[in-house]
Amino acid sequence: MRAMPKSGLYAITPDGKTAEEILEFTQAVLKGGAKVVQYRDKNANDKETIATALLTLCHTYNVPLIINDNVELADKIGADGVHLGKDDGNISPARARLGERAIIGVSCYNSLERAVAAEKEGATYVAFGRFFSSTSKPLAAPAQIGTLTAAKKILTVPIVAIGGVLPENGASLLNAGADLLAVIGGLATENPRLSAQDYCRLFSQ
Repeated sequence: MRAMPKSGLYAITPDGKTAEEILEFTQAVLKGGAKVVQYRDKNANDKETIATALLTLCHTYNVPLIINDNVELADKIGADGVHLGKDDGNISPARARLGERAIIGVSCYNSLERAVAAEKEGATYVAFGRFFSSTSKPLAAPAQIGTLTAAKKILTVPIVAIGGVLPENGASLLNAGADLLAVIGGLATENPRLSAQDYCRLFSQ
């Protein structure tokens, strides 16, 4: 089982793609330097097959695979962890099922209180957002950049920023306190590998 990186590009697979397209996308962003991958697909019929292939691919690059919203699937394929939104259940049962070493991430939106509670309950990382307008989550409530700064002062777990993150605005989030940048749309380009490299440069500046 791979550990959660302390910083870097957090790539999330795009919706509405075939298994082959998802694997091609993932390999491209891994080659581009992504440090963690989340499999997120609300509608796929063959999730287990795709997730299993993704896990093998990610581990080839020594990168953890996190499953979005689905503890059962994460357990079934032996994924490195799961990401939980506010309606996806609590940390404790997920931890009990997946084990002490599993990565468990929690969406905290713009709530510092939720993040503090998640850390106390054993979350591996917390995610805030959306920070900018987002095509993949257009209805998500906005988060304030100041929340990252406040969170950085009191949390010890890695902080992920998500929502409309682009190479042009990502530095502002890192400067405010984010450790990882989670990206969906900004990587779903004609050349995901080059796009990933653009994001990765932000971490070496």
